Amino acid sequence: MPFWALAWGPPAASVYSRTAKVYETLGDHRAAADEYARAAATRPAGTYARIVALDLVAGAEMLLKRGSIEQACSAWGQAMDHMDGVRSVRTRKAVKNMRGALAPFRTRGLRCAAELDERAIDFLASA
Repeated sequence: MPFWALAWGPPAASVYSRTAKVYETLGDHRAAADEYARAAATRPAGTYARIVALDLVAGAEMLLKRGSIEQACSAWGQAMDHMDGVRSVRTRKAVKNMRGALAPFRTRGLRCAAELDERAIDFLASA
């Protein structure tokens, strides 16, 4: 087993996450989003909350780049669910970036973007 696979939890989830990064680098946002979702789903329930949340955030960003705002909102919402109780610089940064990415959609009145923004504000205030 390669060291990098052992260092970040279950090997399959690590491979999916790294595969997603390759697809992202190649500009294949659909495949990247799919692999980030697989990585998050493959980790055992109740474990690796921060890593699962960050995989879901990365997947949401790929979905947004594809123009799938509703799906992106759903993935960000799932990520926020996993962030409950997690305190890290990376999750705070991810939430701040999410707010910025959703700003144009909030101003257009997209409900899921407004709801996520409210959750983000609460998260950042409590973190």
